[in-house]
Amino acid sequence: MKITQFAYVAMFCFALVFTSCEKDEDQETETQFNFSAEDNLRAAQADNATDGALNIVENGYVEAEEGRSQINSFFNECAIITIQPNGNGGSIVIDFGEGCQLNNSSIVSGIINMDYGAIVGGTRTINYQFENFIYNSNSVTGGGEILREIANNNGNPQSTINESIVIGFPNTSVTATRTGLRVAEWVAGVGSGTWQDNVYNITGNWDTQLTNGFNRSGLVTEKLVRKLSCSYLVSGLLEVTQNNFTGVINWGAGECDNLATLEVNGQVYDIVL
Repeated sequence: MKITQFAYVAMFCFALVFTSCEKDEDQETETQFNFSAEDNLRAAQADNATDGALNIVENGYVEAEEGRSQINSFFNECAIITIQPNGNGGSIVIDFGEGCQLNNSSIVSGIINMDYGAIVGGTRTINYQFENFIYNSNSVTGGGEILREIANNNGNPQSTINESIVIGFPNTSVTATRTGLRVAEWVAGVGSGTWQDNVYNITGNWDTQLTNGFNRSGLVTEKLVRKLSCSYLVSGLLEVTQNNFTGVINWGAGECDNLATLEVNGQVYDIVL
């Protein structure tokens, strides 16, 4: 078969254009994912810092008002807890000073303020606010409201928390704002008198917005598990959705470590919290 000079030129141009487009597409995909991976790391860190801080709020209230840690306290002696009852409720201030290591090894500083009303129908409303608070090198500001149930349908204490919290990260000016609903059911260690066997199942949904324009919504699809003896979530799945993709963050199978994974389009990426 005879190929004309024009055909050679046309084939060369097509190959050049195809290769160029393929290269540009690969570079664009890589750039987009690298950006998303970095910001998903910050969003996952925001989730862990928020959950850790809210567990401190809840246990501060439990020890002060419900007296369920009678053998030993979750809080070290460096935490100063001031309780002021007023008949129908009261206030709790937990002051960690410039640095305090909790008994689960979390490093915190600053102040947590709480005030609460009377128990009505087995529930109580608690307002909480973070003041110059740092959780494992991440700053935590903002607050919200807790509906505290003495017993839910399973007979367990439960806290339904509305949150509007800002997380700051070390070595960057980027911050994360997390708003949403978190439900923490106390499923193990109730009534044991010690914090060391306390376990919480966490469900809910929340939105995370970074100041660099990154937005992510998260929905718990398999309950997140927090052991109070650990500074990190130990298991559970969070489905995350943003402009470019949908993925799943997996906190593991129960080990206490600072590792999680992000799965996107069949690819699994490690996250160090």
